[in-house]
Amino acid sequence: MKPNSLLSNFISLFYPKLCVICGDPLVAGESYFCLACFLKLPKTNYHLSPHNRATDRFAGKIPVAKGASWLYYDKGGISQKLIAEIKYRNNRNLGEWMGALMAKDWLASGFFHGIDCLVPVPLHPSKEKKRGFNQSEMIALGISQITGIRINTENVIRKKASETQTKKSLFERWKNTKDLFEAKDIDFFDNKHVLIVDDVLTTGSTLEAVAQSILKAKDVKISILSLAIA
Repeated sequence: MKPNSLLSNFISLFYPKLCVICGDPLVAGESYFCLACFLKLPKTNYHLSPHNRATDRFAGKIPVAKGASWLYYDKGGISQKLIAEIKYRNNRNLGEWMGALMAKDWLASGFFHGIDCLVPVPLHPSKEKKRGFNQSEMIALGISQITGIRINTENVIRKKASETQTKKSLFERWKNTKDLFEAKDIDFFDNKHVLIVDDVLTTGSTLEAVAQSILKAKDVKISILSLAIA
């Protein structure tokens, strides 16, 4: 056994890595969460259906070529713990790993076929500086590693820091995000199929606002993806 492996095993013996969901020690071959929690992931399988709860959120609002969310989001459930671990405990690597895991899960279905670029929902620079990263960008990075689809973070910007959406009504959420984003180089999106990536899909107002900024391009197609759906 190599010296580095011996040291790693020694450290793991006294400081084992724990599952981010249940807190149990991880064993060899497990990353971030244990096999028992992995098998309990509340998957939606929306990527197998062209019409689902994710696409329905945008019906009559914006044209969506396809849309899906990987997991159901329930308060106190597995998905909430994972999102909280990424966003509020600064576990950026978990976001990237989850994005890759989702992409592997969906790859054979053809969901990513025809997508030209990934656009993660932008954070305001002040918020991203405070958090240290954009969780949607980390998810997109994991997807890109598996699919080979390039990420574009330069063209769509958040013009101002919006208020929290948590306790707002549907209309208030829409008003809070209206004209919030701007595509600086709109010609870049001409004739492209753009997949917008977010962490949690609730009312869809934020994703809709990002899409509206991109839809000013010529012959552009929009698709939507989120790690979880509430």
